[in-house]
Amino acid sequence: MNGRAAAAILRMAVPAVLLAAPGEWAATAAQVRTQERPALVPAPAPSARPQESFSDVASRAAAAREEGRIEEALALYRRALAARPDWDEGRWYLGAMLYELDRYAEAADGFSEVLRHQPSHAGALGMRGLCEFQLRRYDTALADLLKARAAGVAQSPGIATVVRYHAAILLTRFGEFESANQLLAEFAAEGTETPQVLEALGTNVLRMPVLPEDVQPEARERLMLAGRAGYAVAARRIGAARLALDELVARYPGSPNVHYVRGVFLLTDDPDGALDEFRRELEISPAHVPARLQIAFEFLKRGDAASARTPATEAVALAPDHFATRLALGQVMLENDELKHAVSELEKAATLAPGSPQVYFLLARAYGRLGRTPEAERARAEFTRLDQLSRAARHGQQSIGGIPDAGSRMEHPQ
Repeated sequence: MNGRAAAAILRMAVPAVLLAAPGEWAATAAQVRTQERPALVPAPAPSARPQESFSDVASRAAAAREEGRIEEALALYRRALAARPDWDEGRWYLGAMLYELDRYAEAADGFSEVLRHQPSHAGALGMRGLCEFQLRRYDTALADLLKARAAGVAQSPGIATVVRYHAAILLTRFGEFESANQLLAEFAAEGTETPQVLEALGTNVLRMPVLPEDVQPEARERLMLAGRAGYAVAARRIGAARLALDELVARYPGSPNVHYVRGVFLLTDDPDGALDEFRRELEISPAHVPARLQIAFEFLKRGDAASARTPATEAVALAPDHFATRLALGQVMLENDELKHAVSELEKAATLAPGSPQVYFLLARAYGRLGRTPEAERARAEFTRLDQLSRAARHGQQSIGGIPDAGSRMEHPQ
């Protein structure tokens, strides 16, 4: 996928946004859609003007860029930058044009230079991340794309949309399905139901750790059906979601994660049906950790810690370094009054996910019941702090591919 194809993902003319100066990159999506990229036309090399000032060269560079004389514009921007290396606006334009020409490595270097002077420049972070994605440097791409979101790239809807999409598909590729689902749900909130969004949701809800473009052709129909179901869930179109999930299970009853997806959907209104779906999933995928966790958390919700013990113990055995497995087993031990074992599991969970409020909620309870008052007070304070942060950022209590948020319905620990 080249830069222009990536820009077309959500039918937005990204170049029109990218060619904004650092101080102008908050162009609206409506403005972006009305602009077309001018055709590239050959242009003679700029004539030598020994006495020409920096401002003259910069003005000529801007004129060449606006008129579509890209090669001439590139040469002029380089001349101007040679005279004034700290001219970030010019370096931004240079990087954006190189991106449009699919010269991603050079473009990434340009945006890196902008970031050297302005480390929190959200637009440059996002564009460098997109360049790295095209260069298949997926680890660094994801880091930059997430930093761009945190730095406020949402101020520029065109860039923000493409940054969000690429961050989501990379999170899915790396197995961070719940985090990816939260980003993809934003498209449903906006009413953006494109084939690309549906493909991304399909890989996500079916827990396929691949990029959409890497899905095999024979799996694409199943992918799109799952994507429509995931989109309907995110858009709170419950009837449409139910129909799509029923069709998915009817047509692909033996495919991995199909029963799991429907089980998560059923948890709220039909928990017994959800448990049946999770058990069917385990028949198809015996090593399925999320299905075991869903079963364990559902029994914990019912106050049946004894029934939760086996799936929670099996989940830890299969994924000992997974935060949610330690959380589930720790909560099982806590409810069974096995307090020392509970603390051990919950402390491991806190090490694996130090930003999780629910683990500190449970630790506060466990420490308190053991009489470890200072530690209980510290855990309560950390729970309060993290819970406030979590509530501010939360987009929903549960995603279709996720594990229930064990802290979402908790009262403050006493």
